[in-house]
Amino acid sequence: MPENSGVRGVKSASRTVALLELLAARGDRPARLDELAEELGVPRSSMYQLLRTLVDCGWVRTDTTGSLYGIGIRALHTGTSYLDSDPHVRAARPFLDEASDALGETVHLARLDGAHVVYLATRESHEYVRTLSRVGRRIPAHAGALGKALLAERPDDLLPLPEGPLAPRTDNTHTERGALLRDLAGVRERGYSVDREETVTGIVGFGFALRYDTPAVDAVSCSVPVNRLDEEHEARVVAVMREIRAKIENALVPAPGAPDWR
Repeated sequence: MPENSGVRGVKSASRTVALLELLAARGDRPARLDELAEELGVPRSSMYQLLRTLVDCGWVRTDTTGSLYGIGIRALHTGTSYLDSDPHVRAARPFLDEASDALGETVHLARLDGAHVVYLATRESHEYVRTLSRVGRRIPAHAGALGKALLAERPDDLLPLPEGPLAPRTDNTHTERGALLRDLAGVRERGYSVDREETVTGIVGFGFALRYDTPAVDAVSCSVPVNRLDEEHEARVVAVMREIRAKIENALVPAPGAPDWR
C-alpha cells in the first residue's frame, strides 16, 4: 500500500497479495513451502497456514503430495473479470482485429503498471511463432515499443524507472538511462516508438500511446518479424496503426455514471 494513502496497511492482506504475486511470477515453476517462506520473510508455520487457506479457497493449488504450490484457478477468474469489465479494453478489441486483419501482423494492447507494461489483449499473426506476449505478461517499460510509447508521454524526471542500470531483454535493449532518454526524445518527435529487437530478437515493434488519459496509461503496438520488414511495409504499419489509435480514442465514450478508474 502506498505510504501516502493515509491508511495503515493490513499485514495479513499484504502478505497474501505478495504470496499470490510471487506464485504468479513463477509461472510453470511450482514452489515449496520453505522457498516461499524464505522469499517473503515469513515464518514457516505462518506460511503453511496461509497456503492451506488459499488452497481451500482455490487461489492456490497444490500437487498430490501437498509439497508443491502454484497459482490457482480463482486467479484466472479474477483476471478475466478485470478485462471484461474494463471499458478501454472493450472499446479497443474490434480495432485490434481490424489492424491485425489489415496488416497480417500481431497487434497488442497494454497498460503501464509502475515500471512495467502489462498486456491486456493480443491478436496474433498466423505467419510466425508467438512473441511471448500473452495476456497478463509483464514487460519492463524501457524494453519495448509499448512501454517506450508510454514513457515518452511523461517528463524525463518523472519516469517510473528503477534506480541503476536497466535490465536487458536482448542485446539491443537500452540499459543506460541516457540512451533511453535520447530514444524517448525521438518518440516524442515522431509520435510513436520503435523497438528494434529490444524485447524479442528478430521482432520489430511500433508503439502508439492512447491519449484518452493524461498522461496516457494504455498503448497499442504492432510486432513484425525482421525478415518481413522493409521500408514500404514499415510505412504501412505506421499509417494503419496511427489510424487505429485515432479510432480507439474516438470510440471511447464513458457511460453515464461510470467510475473513473485510476
